[in-house]
Amino acid sequence: KGIIAVSRGGLVPGALLARELGIRHVDTVCISSYDHDNQRELKVLKRAEGDGEGFIVIDDLVDTGGTAVAIREMYPKAHFVTIFAKPAGRPLVDDYVIDIPQNTWIEQPWDMGVVFVPPISGR
Repeated sequence: KGIIAVSRGGLVPGALLARELGIRHVDTVCISSYDHDNQRELKVLKRAEGDGEGFIVIDDLVDTGGTAVAIREMYPKAHFVTIFAKPAGRPLVDDYVIDIPQNTWIEQPWDMGVVFVPPISGR
């Protein structure tokens, strides 16, 4: 059916995944968990409708798992993926690309500069 990108970290990966898979139905779930640098209670600002059936939910990172638990509760039938997975949150996602240590800070490529990259799927 489509992709649900977790705002804001999953927006760029979600757009890239939609492009590569030819998916046009892209929605967002907006969850706030930080005030500046301080982690606080999760607040759902906006959610996509449904239970996630037929959808891929994507975020950039699963860290301690707080956001991932909320995502799993909202979208129990979705396939949940991230780019990076830290040990504490790894069991909460279905797929991820890269294992990273728990105490690692990620500098996302989209925060460092803009360069056009053609689709890898050959379309």
